[in-house]
Amino acid sequence: MEHDHLEQLENQSVYILREAYANFKNLAMLWSIGKDSTVLLWLARKAFFGHVPITLVHIDTNYKIPEMIRYRDQLAMDWHLTMVYGQNKGALERKETFPDGNITRLQCCKNLKTDALKNTLSGEWPRYRLNLQTGKYELDKNKDPYTGVIVGARADEEGSRSKERYFSPRDKNNEWDVGDQPPELWNQFKTDFAPGTHLRIHPLLDWTELNIWEYIERENIPITDLYFDKGTGKRYRSLGCYPCTTPVESTSKNVAEIVAELKTGKFVNIAERSGRAQDKEDGGGLETLRRDGYM
Repeated sequence: MEHDHLEQLENQSVYILREAYANFKNLAMLWSIGKDSTVLLWLARKAFFGHVPITLVHIDTNYKIPEMIRYRDQLAMDWHLTMVYGQNKGALERKETFPDGNITRLQCCKNLKTDALKNTLSGEWPRYRLNLQTGKYELDKNKDPYTGVIVGARADEEGSRSKERYFSPRDKNNEWDVGDQPPELWNQFKTDFAPGTHLRIHPLLDWTELNIWEYIERENIPITDLYFDKGTGKRYRSLGCYPCTTPVESTSKNVAEIVAELKTGKFVNIAERSGRAQDKEDGGGLETLRRDGYM
């Protein structure tokens, strides 16, 4: 039964990825380097027969755990991915960040994530593209806006994400009107939107945390080992910037042990993003940030 359910989830996600690619030009796919967006990347390779015809976009806050960046670059090289990153260099230079002690965590997320994401997608700010021959990043000459972006958000992960649709419109400023979402019934998706609409596409919306780990185990997907206990009795359950992300108590050292741990219900009353300090500052969720264009 579990295998059948994963098969259904996989088929649905592959269908949505193909629908998105067929209906929208200038698509990008966000890659946060975490487990969900890496599963999404794997599904894209399945959807397009081993090739990912969509540019991956990573928003680099300059405060990611160093292992995340090393993993990002190695996998991009191994899988020959078209990948760019964007960054709010101005805020970093002016030290308008939480680690510098000048603003709150929420303001820092707005600067380094929301503003960086919106301006990277629009082409207003420079993007840096990975050169697969040299392994170095170079200024991306393509400044065309990405009018749609595929995201690895799941409805069960955090409250505001449960309000999303598979094809979720934003306005030209990437701002989200939660009350103006198209109905999606019987796999009928709205794919014709007014000019100027920016679209967020969510192929993993109905997946759960357990589904993600079961699929990683089934497919043997390579993920960063930050998710595993290395003898300290702690591991990361959700990945973000190191000043605002703490590990959870867990002795799971591999994917199979994480699957078994989740099946015990150990975390049933503990939010998946409980180690992400900015969520607490946003009233226990991310809706304030996400209405303004956050992932």
